[in-house]
Order: sequence, then C-alpha cells, then structure tokens
Amino acid sequence: MTTTLDLHTHSEASEDSRAPVEAYLNWIKLRHVERPVDGIVLTEHRQFNREADYRPLEDKFGIMVLRASEVETNYGHMLVFGVNDDMLARFDFANIRLDAQTVIDEVARMGGIVVPCHPGRPNIGLYEHYESKPPLEHVVAVEALNGGSRKGEDARADELISKFGYASTGGSDSHLVSLIGLCATRFSAYIKDIDGLVRELKTGAYEAVDFRPRRKVVPHAVAVETR
Repeated sequence: MTTTLDLHTHSEASEDSRAPVEAYLNWIKLRHVERPVDGIVLTEHRQFNREADYRPLEDKFGIMVLRASEVETNYGHMLVFGVNDDMLARFDFANIRLDAQTVIDEVARMGGIVVPCHPGRPNIGLYEHYESKPPLEHVVAVEALNGGSRKGEDARADELISKFGYASTGGSDSHLVSLIGLCATRFSAYIKDIDGLVRELKTGAYEAVDFRPRRKVVPHAVAVETR
C-alpha cells in the first residue's frame, strides 16, 4: 500500500497564511479525485506547534495531519521532520541564521531528517547558495516539486538532484486553502505517523508527484489561401 502526503503546508499558525487546517482537509476531501493525497504535513514557519491536536479533524475527514517545521538557515529554507524536545532545546527555530550543516547533522543524530525546500528559489533556495558555497553533506532529499514555484525553479531543483543524487519530494507550500495538495510525495510504504514518515524519508523510496492542472494546448489556426 502506498501513501501520498503533501509534505509542505502552512496553516493560520504561520504568520503569512490564513488557511485553517479544517478547511484544508475539507478541500482535499472534496477534490480527492484530482488531488489524491492521504494526508498533509504542517510545516509552520520558524516554529513547531507542539500543543496542537488534530486527531478530531483526522477522524472527521479521514485524512492524516502530521506536524513538522520550516526553518531558515545560511543555505536557505529547510523542512525539519521528526521534531522532538531534544531538537527544540538544541535549536531556536525562530533564528533566521541557523547553520544548515549543524541543523542537518544534529537533527539526524536526534532521530529526524532535514529536507531543503524550494531549492531553485532565488535567495532562499539551495541552488543559489551552492554557487558560492561548498555543497552540504548528508543531504538525503530535496524538494523537487513545489506548488508555489515560478518558471525555472523546479528545473533548478532537478539540476541539483541529477548532480548530487538526491531523492525527490513534493509539497504544495500552500498558504491558501485552494492550493493544498497541488504537489505531494508518493511513498511506496504505508505511513501512519511522523515516525513512519521520518523512517521512509531516510530510505529514498518515494517520488514527487504533480497534481497541478496542465494547460491545454490550443492549436494554431491554419491560414487557407483562397483565390
């Protein structure tokens, strides 16, 4: 049994999002044919929402809700999965100048995993930092598909994946309800909790999937010469 998760989402707990979690789940349920995701991971900016309990919503909609965090480092933004008390004691997630290599290594040591997100994005993506800094060690995967990417950004992510052999994840990076589930990650295993997600992310046995609607190709009109 496979599991498809949107690994990068922001609820109203993030300062730049107004999307309630319940609205996300309702949208997914209504549009499950076009965006067949089994769950979402809330990756709130510079924080970990430790006290939130989404089990009633999971039961109501039959959709899994997991929690992670998006932090800011000297190599750009990164998603931290498997956040625990040791990590929160070790790092100030509100610090926008965290050292990326230290975060990657320490999170791994404490049982989690770090995935650089939107790596092709200017200023806050890995690609641009690699142009002036040595590549990071012990990176397992990067976000290959991001629902908010502009033209060329996902292609830059593909370059990194090809060059360094990273595994590929996908996430909507949604801040609006209607964007949830546009990109996701399909795992070859059944995942039921955050520990299972971390375990599977470390294996590389998954793929980024794109549910964004394709533009229809409009054929060019053919001029017919009349005499």
